[in-house]
Amino acid sequence: MTRLPPRRRGLGRALDLLYDGAAVLSALCMVAMFVIILAQMIARWSSVMMPGATEYAGYLMAAGSFLAFAHTLNRGAHIRVGLLLVALGRHRRWAELLCLVIGATASAYVAWFAGRLVYWSGRLGDVSQGQDATPLWIVQAPIAIGAAILAIAFIDNLVTFLRSGHDNILSEDLAEQSHAE
Repeated sequence: MTRLPPRRRGLGRALDLLYDGAAVLSALCMVAMFVIILAQMIARWSSVMMPGATEYAGYLMAAGSFLAFAHTLNRGAHIRVGLLLVALGRHRRWAELLCLVIGATASAYVAWFAGRLVYWSGRLGDVSQGQDATPLWIVQAPIAIGAAILAIAFIDNLVTFLRSGHDNILSEDLAEQSHAE
C-alpha cells in the first residue's frame, strides 16, 4: 500500500512543481538523446559523418539523470534501506532522521562542488576533448542544477520530517511486500 504525503501548499507546492519541472526536463533530455542516437544510426547507414553525436548523447544522459534525481527521490524510487528501517521498529524514526541528514549533507556537498566546477570551467574556458569542443560549463550546468534540486529535495524532506514526523517520500509497506516475494 502506498503512503501519500499530505497535500502541500505554498512553498511545499512550489517545490513539488520544481521537482516535477526538473523531471519533465529530464524526460526531454532522454528524448533528445534517443533522437541523436537514432540520427547517428541513420548517418552510419548512409555513410555520413556526425562528429560529436556520441558526446552529445552522453551529455544528455548525464543531464537527464541529474535532473530526475529529486523527482525520483520523492516518488520513493531510489534504492533505500526500507527493509532495515522496518526491522528497526521503534528506532526507525532516528534511523530515518540520520538517513535524511546524511542525504542532505552529501547532496549539498555534491551541489556545491558541481557549482564550483561549472564556475571554474567557465572561467578557464575549458572545452570538451571530443570533436565537438563544447564549452564544458554548458555541459556541466544541468548537472549542477539537478544536484542543487536534489539537495533542496533532501533538505525539504528533512525539514518536513522534523516538523511533522514524516517525510514527503512516497513509500510502500516493505514488510508486507517482502512476505509476498
